[in-house]
Amino acid sequence: MPYGSWINDLPTGFFLTVHVAAFAIGAGFAWLAVKRDLTLLATAFSLFAVAELVYMTYHLDWTVFLFAHTIAEVLDLSAFVLVFAGAVYETVRKPASLEATR
Repeated sequence: MPYGSWINDLPTGFFLTVHVAAFAIGAGFAWLAVKRDLTLLATAFSLFAVAELVYMTYHLDWTVFLFAHTIAEVLDLSAFVLVFAGAVYETVRKPASLEATR
């Protein structure tokens, strides 16, 4: 018996609750990033929120596990890259914009 098989005993509602909460967090951060004109971060958090929706398709029996998991992982990886790209961009851009105001 593989390690962690006990997770299969949890009801589907538990997993949907986890993914809905993660979706709400991602969508909330995306909304805040849009309000602050942080385009890369807004895109990253939007991709994360979409990945959570894709994960839910498996738990709702709309897709098979490997399909949903693969698509969601690609979205999560893209979001991960964009978060760091956005952070680096903001760090590099701020000193240049401060010098322009002097």
